[in-house]
Formats: sequence, structure tokens, C-alpha cells
Amino acid sequence: MARKKGREISGWLLVDKPAGVGSTDVVGRVRWALDAKKAGHAGTLDPDATGLLAVALGEATKTVPYLTEALKAYDFTVNWGAETATDDAAGEVLRRSDARPSAQAIQDALPAFRGQIMQVPPAVSAVKVDGARAYTLAREGEDFTLAARPLWVEELTLTGARDDQADLRLVCGKGGYVRAIARDLGRALGCLGHVHSLRRVWSGPFDVAEAIPFERIDRAAQAQLEGALLPIQAALDLPQMRASDQGAARIANGNPGQVLDHEDYGAEVWVSHQGRAIAIGRYMGGEVHPSRVFVRP
Repeated sequence: MARKKGREISGWLLVDKPAGVGSTDVVGRVRWALDAKKAGHAGTLDPDATGLLAVALGEATKTVPYLTEALKAYDFTVNWGAETATDDAAGEVLRRSDARPSAQAIQDALPAFRGQIMQVPPAVSAVKVDGARAYTLAREGEDFTLAARPLWVEELTLTGARDDQADLRLVCGKGGYVRAIARDLGRALGCLGHVHSLRRVWSGPFDVAEAIPFERIDRAAQAQLEGALLPIQAALDLPQMRASDQGAARIANGNPGQVLDHEDYGAEVWVSHQGRAIAIGRYMGGEVHPSRVFVRP
């Protein structure tokens, strides 16, 4: 099997994605610009959405699940008066309503969408139905039903209201669909609704204010992009432990290794040696038992 071409380069690059560009397209451009062997992202953004897309390179891809599980924040605008096939402005209008909610009515409806809720994903989504993506089935005109899924909503607040629109901020856990929030809020208010615009403003420890505009992702700017890379451990909300020289050698081979610090027995930690992340694992009685080892380039 032919090996993938590209450099062994690891770290996180934060990109401010514009509307009209797919998440995989952003990852592909970052990989091309840095001539990187391996890249991925932590959380898809719809093509029409903008904002933070955290791109993992090389060994940082091993930390993607930790960012995927983290809370994320979105600023979005809902259009009242219509429900669409995609639950956003790009879809065909399915139903219309002349009703419009007051700001107070919106405020009164929001508590039902906070905390642990059940959410039915949009029909046009990446959820799998019998092995096929829902968006594929929807575009082929197939009739299917998506099951409701649990979602943790940390925050849902109204930040602005006009006759036909409302601005909101959502902070939620893994698997949340802003389009579904807009759809269900419109139904609850009796006026129908869909997402007009959507922007991800932060994800875990990463903020869009620190992101590089997509337009600047180019091979001509390779040196600047490398300078903007964040370390592998930047995505980890875990305690750090330092390995001894001997412990680092054992951990690098996937074996339990001695560390110089102390944590609660069984705590998940990330391990460093000479200032570089070398693994994630569990601390047990003076040693860390690695679950993920970062390969030194």
C-alpha cells in the first residue's frame, strides 16, 4: 500500500470558516497549505455556517474526541414565519405562518430548551439511518424518521429581537443541531422558524477570535501558519504530569511509566517529557498507564 504523501507535522490550527465552504474543504486546504500528511477536524459546520473550525494535524488527531465532547457556543439568527426542508434558509419552504412572537414570548419559551433535552436532528443531517446518511436519503426523496437524541444545553439566551427575526446564543454539548433548536422553537411559539445565519464562536478551549481567516490558508503563508499552530495538548482539559526519563521511554512504547507528579488514583492525565506531550493515560500509583501515545516525528 502506498504511503500518504506529506510532512509529519502535528498541532492544532484554528480556522475562521466562511459561508459557502464545507468543513472537509477547509481541512483539505489546511493540509495542502502545510503539506501535512494527516489532518482532521473536531465538529462539522454546515456549508452556510461560519466561524471556528479546529483542524487537527498529525498526532493531534488523537485528541479530537476530547474536543468533540467539549461544550461549544453558537450565535445564530432565526427567521420567523416559515419552516423549511433543511431547517435553514437554503431549504424549500414547507409551511408558513403569519404569527410573530414577542420578545417576552421568546424569553418565556427558552427554559424548555435548556438542560437535558431530547432533540430530533434535521432531516438533512449526517445522522445515519440503516447505514446511510440522512441527507442522502432526504435528497433521494426517501421516507424515513429520525429518533430523538439527548442533548445537554448549557445556555440558550435571547440577544436581540425584531418583528421577523431573533438573535440567540446557544452553548451545548456533543451532537447538538442549531437548526433543530430553531425549528422546535418556532413550533413551540406557534410561528414556525428556521436558521437564517449561524456562527460558531468557541469550542472547548478554542475561540474564533484566535482563528485565521480561511482566505489566508495558502502555501505562500506556510511559515506563518506553522507559527500559528497550537500544541497537541491545547485541546485537553486534563491535568499534566511530567514523566521521568525512564518513564518516558516506557510510555513511548505503550507501557506504564514513572511520573514525577501526583494525582488522584485513576485520574486521566496527559504526560509530558522535556516540555513535549507524549501520551494520554491513567495515573495509578506513581505510574501512568498510556491509552494514547503521541509518536515523535
